[in-house]
Amino acid sequence: MKKIKAVILSLFALSLLFSVPALAQNNGPYIGLDYGQATGLGKNDIRLTIARIINVLLGLLGTVAIVIILWAGFKWMTAGGNNEDIDQAKKILISSVIGLAIILSAYAISNFVLTQLYKSTTGFDYRE
Repeated sequence: MKKIKAVILSLFALSLLFSVPALAQNNGPYIGLDYGQATGLGKNDIRLTIARIINVLLGLLGTVAIVIILWAGFKWMTAGGNNEDIDQAKKILISSVIGLAIILSAYAISNFVLTQLYKSTTGFDYRE
């Protein structure tokens, strides 16, 4: 047991000898307001970036909803008089139309909120 304690204590003492120094006073080339210039990131406002991401995602969701509506219509047309397939196609069609309405209302609400938020904080319209 004493041997294990001695090994642990010596390893701890050696780890203190080889510790990495803190570089708190390092005056590297990118300090202060110019730090982000070397990253290659855009200089757009974060609110604009978020608004664009939301608009793209809602556009993709709208496209998916339209594809599902077309698929339900195709399923209905190819049901061949089978009432079970027709009922299933009707359910899919109603659900996808409700989903499309939700997506369109989410787009309108988010567009209004983001436009008003940007206009109230900057005084400019983000579409300009």
